[in-house]
Amino acid sequence: MAKKVLIYTTPTCPFCHQVKDYLTEKKIVFTDYDVTTDNDKAQEMIDKSGQMGVPVLDVEGKIIVGFDREAIEKELGL
Repeated sequence: MAKKVLIYTTPTCPFCHQVKDYLTEKKIVFTDYDVTTDNDKAQEMIDKSGQMGVPVLDVEGKIIVGFDREAIEKELGL
């Protein structure tokens, strides 16, 4: 069964685009939150990760900061 993946991003972040392209290429379904327009999700991201940097991935409660391909693959079993 597919894991639930949430991504907190901004439109201008190159690593955000890379991680979304990567997940799409791997056929991983994800929910993308633009933290520049959604203050509640921005605060949620800060609460989860302890920081303001993007991208932040939440894979069923496991937080991955940045486009850390190795951590993403490990968490998703790729």
